Amino acid sequence: MNHPVPAPGPGQPPPLPFTLVHEVPGRLRLRLPVLGQPSLDPAYLETWMEGTAGVQAVRINRSARSLVVEHDRDTATRARVLARLGAFDPGASLPLTPGEGGEDEDEDIVPIARSLATLAVLPLLTPGAQKLVTFVNLGSTLGKGAETLVTSGIKVEVLDAVAVGLSAARGEHYTANLTGLLLALGEYLERRTARQSDRMLRRLLRPEPTLAWVEREGELIQVPGLEVREGEVVVVGVGEQIPVDGRVLEGTALVNQAAVTGEQVPVRKEAPRRVVAGSLVVEGRLRIAATQVGEETTTARVSRFVRESLGKRSQTQRLADDLADKRVYITLVTGGLAYALTRDLRRLESVLLVDYSCALKLGTPIAFKSGMVAAARHGVLMKGGEAIEHLAAVDTVVFDKTGTLTHSELTVTEVVVLRPDAGDETKLLALVASVEEHASHPVAQAVVEAARERDLQHISHGEVDYLVAHGMTAEVEGERVVIGSRHYLEEHQGIHFGAYEARIVALQEEGRILLFVADDRGPLGLIALRDTLRADARATLERLRGLGIERLVLISGDRRAKAEALAAELGLDEVHAEMAPEDKARIVQELRDQGRRVAFVGDGVNDGPALVAADVGIAMPRGADLARATADIVLLDDHLIRLADARETAARTMHLIRTNFNLAVGINTAILAGAMTGWLSPVASALLHNGTTMGILVHALAGARNAETKVP
Repeated sequence: MNHPVPAPGPGQPPPLPFTLVHEVPGRLRLRLPVLGQPSLDPAYLETWMEGTAGVQAVRINRSARSLVVEHDRDTATRARVLARLGAFDPGASLPLTPGEGGEDEDEDIVPIARSLATLAVLPLLTPGAQKLVTFVNLGSTLGKGAETLVTSGIKVEVLDAVAVGLSAARGEHYTANLTGLLLALGEYLERRTARQSDRMLRRLLRPEPTLAWVEREGELIQVPGLEVREGEVVVVGVGEQIPVDGRVLEGTALVNQAAVTGEQVPVRKEAPRRVVAGSLVVEGRLRIAATQVGEETTTARVSRFVRESLGKRSQTQRLADDLADKRVYITLVTGGLAYALTRDLRRLESVLLVDYSCALKLGTPIAFKSGMVAAARHGVLMKGGEAIEHLAAVDTVVFDKTGTLTHSELTVTEVVVLRPDAGDETKLLALVASVEEHASHPVAQAVVEAARERDLQHISHGEVDYLVAHGMTAEVEGERVVIGSRHYLEEHQGIHFGAYEARIVALQEEGRILLFVADDRGPLGLIALRDTLRADARATLERLRGLGIERLVLISGDRRAKAEALAAELGLDEVHAEMAPEDKARIVQELRDQGRRVAFVGDGVNDGPALVAADVGIAMPRGADLARATADIVLLDDHLIRLADARETAARTMHLIRTNFNLAVGINTAILAGAMTGWLSPVASALLHNGTTMGILVHALAGARNAETKVP
């Protein structure tokens, strides 16, 4: 029956038409004409519906234009499912990724059902009819083998076609059809397993479809999150997901950013702080100015970052494919030898049905995807199997100090008053914060935050003049106040701090970043800031050593004394101090020239060359976009310990791949020997081979779940 859906609000797209075909408690089958559109990504529709509270599973059959939704049997869930389906906008779906959304699971069952029907009717038919039905049933297998032989040469499809074709030609119709059933069942289970691993990644990495409340023409209307335009104002309340990246204009809220950063503790957001798409408002209400929308939001870019890399094949995958193809010839030669020695066609059929390639070719990428799933669930994005492979092989890790071993956020440590008439530290800090609140750079934000923590009152001032990367000037109580770098104040403003050189040098030796303050009568004071060592830095380095990292290296722009003190505190093996940004890539390359396999960890724009030069580049979550785009691995959770988690996951994944490889080769070799000696019939050979393949694939998929329980 047709099911009514709510009428659209102003500015909303019309509701999606659908028909409720069948319903039992906890299960809905619906017909959607839109599934016939070639441009629609069914995977996106699945993800959209899976985002409904209470939904347990979603399945699409494009050929039947059908959508099946399984839920928790709650009537409220049923209503939410129908309302959410009606609100789906086909035009907002994301581009298809190779291998996504193009297959119907119901169609994969057809060969199995056909083989079962053939086996059921065979006893009722004459010998001639049996032969005809057998060749009709096995036609797709024979045709695929012939096509593969012409287009790709001798592959496993050719061996399968020859094996079942020989049985059918010899009148062994039951054996031929039963073997065909086992081959179809194995292929179906392989596709289902591969699809399941893709679905796990898709659910983790595809941005969650959301609805957004947007202010348009004086009204608050709800639209799909992908339709929000840059510059529009979005309103987000309790329990709602933030659909865009933006800046808070008004309101205060506790925001859970776990879906984006992995950090489970909600953080306070108020004007003018930044918020990212995918975060959830736990308490409060925000008005947000959208700065990045649609495919440019943080979650969408991270998702695209990983999707684009899934098609890249690692050296391990290429090796597995190559070995699998070569083992087809081993099977063929073994079969020929068995027939030459025994003249037994049944032995030849049994041998030809032993195939190494499925377990080798499918087990490796599924294991890589399982590793990516496990890593993603713990706040680490890995750019395909190659990143996992390289990280597992690393023996040296190079850290760029700022933002990696230390927090990228600065904190005020000292307020130094240089002139008696400037007042006390509180007055100086309030003065500087009142002017600096008009800037957005990290030093300014740290000063303003320090003033807020002390609940200091704003000091009125005139218009602020800002010279990018140098400093600021403003009129306060009739005097011009100048704030900025020493170079700016001395070279541009003619205000010299030489009389306080000893104090300045002492602070700099302690690793402080200094902000200089003066007025028309001369220096007023200094604001000293520093980046702080991460609380988990030592534990991370110790764990990395336990995971096989032989050498830990620090690169820093700090003075040598400070860099060496930090290295001694953390037990680092090598220090490069007072380094210019362009030196980082050179140092990484020198280590590689020494035969070391190097990972570089950084977060800045100037880290791009070093990230590329390393065997594997790792970017911190708050890093520059260029660093994140260049890196092979991105930590989403702002805890350095995730680096050790990533290494452990990579090592575990490569161990899983090696184990699966050895199992596939060993077991299939034993089956091959049994087939060659005549101990195994064609049916037994096919059954054991397909069972082995499925065992390998299930073992590969289980790697993700096992890793989840072992990675902290």
